Amino acid sequence: MSLRIPYDTVKDTVKTAFLNLGLSEEQAEVCSAIHTQSSADGVESHGLNRIPRFAEYVQKGWINLEGKPELMGAKGAVENYDGHLGIGITNALYCADRAMELAKVHGIGCVSLKNTTHWMRGGTYAWRMAEAGFMGISWINTESCMPLWGSDEPGVGNNPFCIAIPREDGPIVLDMAMSQYAYGKLGVYRLAGKELPFPGGFDKDGNLTSDPGAIEESKRILPTGYWKGSGMAIALDMAAALMANGNCGTDMDEANNGSCTGCCQIFIAFDPYLFGNKEDIQAMLNKRVAAADASHPEREGGRVTCPGERTVTTRAKSMADGVCVDEAIWAQVQSLAAGNMETEDIASR
Repeated sequence: MSLRIPYDTVKDTVKTAFLNLGLSEEQAEVCSAIHTQSSADGVESHGLNRIPRFAEYVQKGWINLEGKPELMGAKGAVENYDGHLGIGITNALYCADRAMELAKVHGIGCVSLKNTTHWMRGGTYAWRMAEAGFMGISWINTESCMPLWGSDEPGVGNNPFCIAIPREDGPIVLDMAMSQYAYGKLGVYRLAGKELPFPGGFDKDGNLTSDPGAIEESKRILPTGYWKGSGMAIALDMAAALMANGNCGTDMDEANNGSCTGCCQIFIAFDPYLFGNKEDIQAMLNKRVAAADASHPEREGGRVTCPGERTVTTRAKSMADGVCVDEAIWAQVQSLAAGNMETEDIASR
């Protein structure tokens, strides 16, 4: 069952929960804002739903609350950092911001980050760069959670990839895993008692299915674009590890310390007006978006949109009517805020 809770109530409750976990005032403020904003934008899988698992990882020592990015090397517009297993959100925010600072000087900035933890909603950092006026590209590698095409067992991460276009009339932001549905989204549908809109993986008997629970049980999520998503996932894994001089997915499999612990992340910021003027480029972007949005819908009353456009609508509704949260997840967050540190990660069960 879903509830709508006022944004400020959600954020304040999450912040209290994080303070109880041992986060500093600054860490709790930043992380509660990101988690709440993610749910407000309709990405509850990596907003509130992710909090019980974050609490578990802090308690197990898989997340180092003292860990911060340390510069390991730099050359021109490129910098490399060690995240020391710090909080994924604060590490990623630092590196996204650093990429933009480099782009201000060089026109492009690239920051690679190794030995960090889950960044939660990947789109957070792409939106941040676009809203600051930069084109942004970012991605992460993960432990194996998806079969390579032709296999029946996990052999590669679903390695989310993001790209953001800084359109002043509304950024265009793509935030996608290399699987048809991320595990977090499977959990959202399962908790709601719903089937997936399209088949998202295989059950334990090898049948293509829209049952989120059956896919979670088999761990056979479907690569986006079949063999193409599988190939993209392995390439993103190796590229991130190469650029950051850090762990590949196999290294994380061997360590077996939970989702994304010790992963690599890449942040690239690009000055959109490096080779053109702002007026012309913004006019081009608006023309392209208008043409895409004018595409004839396949169903009467349907609407075609570019990535990120519906996010703005969802965000406005959340601010007006309250953030949509799962009742069971909300109860767990409230329990953490009340000082009860015993939680169960029902969203990813």
